[in-house]
Amino acid sequence: MTSSSPSAPLLPPTRPLGQRLFDLALWGGIIVMLIVSFGPAEISKFPLLFANSENMRQFASGFLHPDFSGWRDLIGKMWLTIQMALWGTSLAIVLAVPMGLLGARNVAPPFIQLPVRRAMDLIRSVPDLVIGTAFLVAVGLGPFAGVLALSLNTGGVLAKLFAEAVESIDRGPVEGVRATGAAPLQEVVWGVIPQVAPLWTSYALYRFESNSRSATVLGLIGAGGIGQILFDSMNSFNYSLTAAISIVIVVAVTLIDLLSQTIRSRLL
Repeated sequence: MTSSSPSAPLLPPTRPLGQRLFDLALWGGIIVMLIVSFGPAEISKFPLLFANSENMRQFASGFLHPDFSGWRDLIGKMWLTIQMALWGTSLAIVLAVPMGLLGARNVAPPFIQLPVRRAMDLIRSVPDLVIGTAFLVAVGLGPFAGVLALSLNTGGVLAKLFAEAVESIDRGPVEGVRATGAAPLQEVVWGVIPQVAPLWTSYALYRFESNSRSATVLGLIGAGGIGQILFDSMNSFNYSLTAAISIVIVVAVTLIDLLSQTIRSRLL
């Protein structure tokens, strides 16, 4: 009869010292930044949320009694906002597809890829309100300025996401297309696009959801949509109307989110 020796306890895998030091420096840096920014961010004002209770009660009272007397106009303005988001996202896709391909390291040479990447950074870094104000000067007040602002900013975001999706593709289908003697453009059309199309569509749908919310902010500068009457109601302290507008926005964005989830589930 042979005796079996007790098995050694399984130890968790140890990470290299360099990785552990990097993680320590990273999380330590984040904690230090939180401490340093405590004062500038005025986190010490948190108790004021409960100190000014009368003002908060007045604000909450208006929100508990939403005013839907003009519900037809609210729905019409919300529909206009959705149309702005739809056109802004569609124009952004037209901009993002070529930029995403030219910004991918495995498609474009460095002398094209690097400038395109920097152009993406520049477009994304400018706030929607600044872009919208510039277009207001060019085309005047109204939804078209909001559409252009959404399309430019969203185009920069989608271009980056599209480029990263292209960089993660499987090279096998591309090599197979190349072996048939196909031109570089045909390699992209038949080897790259079919692989990234579902992910691109998912990104575009997500940005459409986001733009449906962002388009309301553009009403602040006169770009039309439901955001314009939202800010008017807030400036006049009409909290009941503000509550009704907020409910309409929440319901619309929720329905768009459910629709996009259904579409994404069938694509991925």
